[in-house]
Amino acid sequence: MSVSDADIAFATELFAPLGSITRRKMMGGLCLYADGGLFGILDREGQIYIRAKGRLADDLADDGARQFGRMGYWSLPDAALDDPETACDWARRSLSEAEE
Repeated sequence: MSVSDADIAFATELFAPLGSITRRKMMGGLCLYADGGLFGILDREGQIYIRAKGRLADDLADDGARQFGRMGYWSLPDAALDDPETACDWARRSLSEAEE
């Protein structure tokens, strides 16, 4: 089974305020990019995860996020699923962290 078109559309719309959102299907899931920078993934079940380490990972965990296996991805907190600006704030932090 692979990620559904409805889940792809939801994630793309949620992160639309970031600007140019592109995606690439990978191993049944989907990688999410903003202006070419990878910030998240969408798993087969439609769960969105934000790439994070260090302080960002700690902040996501404090907000109830769960780590995706042993990878450096954390679930998007539930409150952000209904609020594009909050979701985009997490994604911006991920993109900023990647530049460091």
